[in-house]
Amino acid sequence: MATVNRTYNTCQPADLDRLNIVHVAGTKGKGSTCAFVDSILSQYRRSKSTPGKTGLFISPHLIAVRERIRINSAPISEDLFTRYFFQVWDRLGESNACPEDAVSGSRPLYARYLTLMSWHAFLQEGVDCAVYETGIGGEFDATNIIERPVASGISTLGIDHVFVLGDTVDKIAWHKAGIMKTGSPAFTVEQVPSAAEVLQTRAKDKGVDLKVLSVDKRLAGVKIRPDALFQKKNATLAIALAESALRRLGVQVGDNETSLPKEFTDGLEETVFRGRCEVKDEGGVKCSGPRIMIFNQQGRTEAVDFLTPLQKATSRGSLPSFDHAVFCTNVTYAKTGYKRDFVNRGIDPKEIETLSVQKRFADKWSELDPGSKVVVIPTIEEALDYARRVGEEEGTQAVAYVTGSLHLVGGALGILEKADAL
Repeated sequence: MATVNRTYNTCQPADLDRLNIVHVAGTKGKGSTCAFVDSILSQYRRSKSTPGKTGLFISPHLIAVRERIRINSAPISEDLFTRYFFQVWDRLGESNACPEDAVSGSRPLYARYLTLMSWHAFLQEGVDCAVYETGIGGEFDATNIIERPVASGISTLGIDHVFVLGDTVDKIAWHKAGIMKTGSPAFTVEQVPSAAEVLQTRAKDKGVDLKVLSVDKRLAGVKIRPDALFQKKNATLAIALAESALRRLGVQVGDNETSLPKEFTDGLEETVFRGRCEVKDEGGVKCSGPRIMIFNQQGRTEAVDFLTPLQKATSRGSLPSFDHAVFCTNVTYAKTGYKRDFVNRGIDPKEIETLSVQKRFADKWSELDPGSKVVVIPTIEEALDYARRVGEEEGTQAVAYVTGSLHLVGGALGILEKADAL
């Protein structure tokens, strides 16, 4: 909050209310929920001219950092990113104020800086309605200086960021519930009992009417991707949030209990959320080619447990789930290492150098899927090269399933698309 004041001199967090913010937290599905809301709002922008301009702040980015700050559903341009980055940088550097929690002229670190920069960009560009995804938790998250969101949403809760949020779902729920604000509607999906109890308790303490949503029956026939229960929950939450935002903006969305407005249906069906169920084709997909899994999940002690349900979900009976299982780090390139803004300083470098995590994954997969050829490879680039070679050796095209980490997926997309720009 002090940093916002230093950036704008007289600006207060309450001034952000004119952005008509939809605030979303959660463990699973918060990014998808935000993407759905943004897509629905964009449909109304095109059909009703309200909102006139939309904003979306999400993380992490897959290829370019500009993806985190979007206006009218598109990443801001390199020119705008550069302009607003240095405007914020210079204002913070020139500040003569010395708040209690910062040294005069100091600047926040990466995630907080980008959050601050998003406020500045959206205010300067005249955004009418912005969707904000929390980074970690909610109560103490960098996005949580919003005083009166048009609506708050909490997606499915689970175990994440245990060193910051706690090691139980109820502790994590306490943090996520921090985005609920007195006087603003709040919504969540069905949660495990311990999490649900914490959310309701915190809502009561804040004087918030928290609505628990079952899957919206109006989604019948709506083609969302993937067509799975978890995504229908995310879509349900997005519908409630978008309805609240549109009503605040004076848009009549109706109360039809059997069908959704066309803008909602189109928004849900046309949502593009890269790296999730996305197919990249290098010359014609042949599903009969060798199946290769490229997997990593760095930084979670329980990550090895992800492999069991993954193997069951991809089982082919007597055949191995995958002909080849490749475990690599999130390091992007073989020769130059990480893509410039993909370095994760929260990971022990020795863990990367020794490939200790990947070796544990390999051992576990060998037990689960003994018919699969298991290999450990240092980088994403080398993992993709391995997949290509397998296809070439068999005279066909390999089908590679890249999963486990958005950092892994983003690195793979960047390599496939030869993208290394801002």
